[in-house]
Amino acid sequence: MRLKKTADAGGARRAVAAGGALALLAALGACSENKGTEGAVDSDRVQSGSIATDPKESMGPAPEVPGAAKGGTFRVLRETKISHLDPQRVYSFVGLMAAPLYSRALTTFKDDGSGAVTLVGDLAENPGKDVNSDCRVWEFTVKDGVKFEDGSPITAREIAYGIARSFDPDLTGGPTYLQEWLADSPQYDTKWDFKANKTSLPPGLTTPDDKTLRFEFAKPHCDLPFAASLPYTAPLKPEKDTGVNLDNQPFSSGPYKITRNNAGVELVLERNEHWDPNTDPVRHAYPDRIVWNFGPDPEAGANRVIADNGDDQTALAWNGVPSALVARVTGDAALKPRSVQGPTPSLWRLSINTSRVTDLAVRQALHYAIDRDGFIKAYGGEASARAVTSLLPPSTIGFQKHDVYPAGPNGNIEKAKELLAGRTPELVLGISDDSTELATQLKGNLEKAGFKITVKTIPTDAKLDEVGKKDNPWDLYTDQWAADWPSGAAILPVLFDGRAIKAENNSNTSYVNSDAINAEFDRVLALPVAEQGAEWAKLDERIMKELAPAVPLFVENGYYLHGSKVGGIFISSIFGYPSFVNVHVKQ
Repeated sequence: MRLKKTADAGGARRAVAAGGALALLAALGACSENKGTEGAVDSDRVQSGSIATDPKESMGPAPEVPGAAKGGTFRVLRETKISHLDPQRVYSFVGLMAAPLYSRALTTFKDDGSGAVTLVGDLAENPGKDVNSDCRVWEFTVKDGVKFEDGSPITAREIAYGIARSFDPDLTGGPTYLQEWLADSPQYDTKWDFKANKTSLPPGLTTPDDKTLRFEFAKPHCDLPFAASLPYTAPLKPEKDTGVNLDNQPFSSGPYKITRNNAGVELVLERNEHWDPNTDPVRHAYPDRIVWNFGPDPEAGANRVIADNGDDQTALAWNGVPSALVARVTGDAALKPRSVQGPTPSLWRLSINTSRVTDLAVRQALHYAIDRDGFIKAYGGEASARAVTSLLPPSTIGFQKHDVYPAGPNGNIEKAKELLAGRTPELVLGISDDSTELATQLKGNLEKAGFKITVKTIPTDAKLDEVGKKDNPWDLYTDQWAADWPSGAAILPVLFDGRAIKAENNSNTSYVNSDAINAEFDRVLALPVAEQGAEWAKLDERIMKELAPAVPLFVENGYYLHGSKVGGIFISSIFGYPSFVNVHVKQ
């Protein structure tokens, strides 16, 4: 997903906090704290993964965390409130990390922050059954013993209702994969009217019995087990559906329930006594309470955790280590045990509007001209980011490193000039009004190669909408993408399939449309998931060679601090933010 998912992190640029996306691997043992707490980010880490085949991997309880004990209050300090708590509307990074505390999905990921994860069943007994081995018909069997916060059983019918309500156009903000796949159309809410059909289900979604949920698609969707891990598959009893007001008080199916919500000030979660750890392969519920305190800006939050006084001893500074504090934190050996670092799969690129920059040689020259090292320094330095030369981040299954336009860390100006052959293309760079340092760096960098760059600022809160308009007036703009699961399927077709281009709200902000590449998208998407990884890697390189639609810049690194009495925090291999599944208060 585009930067929209990170907008909840407090701005387009998250100081030196983490990015987001996903990753996978085979079965994991006991989870441990992120290795990144004791040293530099592992810049060469390539994540990998698999889908669990043994039903035992989807059962609980999750392996105990060494040294962890129940009790205490864990706190999270964050500048702004969480935009949506309603599971069907959750799509911000903070929401995606908070939602598993009080809601469960059909599937989920085993993860210990090492980059090795396995997709397992959460509410379901396994990650799904491809009934006819063609990815068109899928069935999920609901576990015994899963319950809501009132003790009533969770059945396939409540899970199906949760998915059905995601068709409601009033409940905006959440992912739309399942809705579009069931409707076989991006205009899913016109294909099936939730408000007029609350007692039925969308076409293609059925519950043959209380234990079985069945999806039938017009086209193959081999990534369904991954898509089913997002919070919009959380169950809900129809009588507990309060519409848009569910944002204030979600109905819990997870290890915690919300007991107080003072919006923008404090969010309090306490244990859900009806959650059964024997049904849950990933979560623990060590703290008695989890409290979100909203208000402190990034520096204030970090400084409170550094001081380590009182309640802040059991707190995490959600907004990360701001650039102004990086030198102090990295230079203080006493803070190393309380810092969490790790690579994330959130990839930044300089998108080229190919409907305006139509000459392939000019686009290739931009690739050679780019000074990644300079851009990373302007962004915040090596603590913030690491350079990439591919459209897929290393977190992608099957990732293969390539460098189609080898320019070195600072660019190859002579090669860029050779491709321009004496021309001086005049290009307009659209940039967020809070990113003037990045604009200055890019302008100076590209003009050395012969480009003439005019910088036009765009209001930060409007940038996503503006560059998503097909007829936007810019040639270049910075973009960020974080996949919703660790497959090229959640990256390349979304960003570069021209058949999806519409008047506005485009993810394909390069506005590239190649019949040959589009056909390749269809071919690879129809392959079994296990066969797709290598094909996405090949297609990544081919897109770069044939279309040069965007200049990959860097992937973000995560850097966080917590109090001396916090244990079990690691950076999620899935979304690149602190995970709470193992969090505990040191007694």
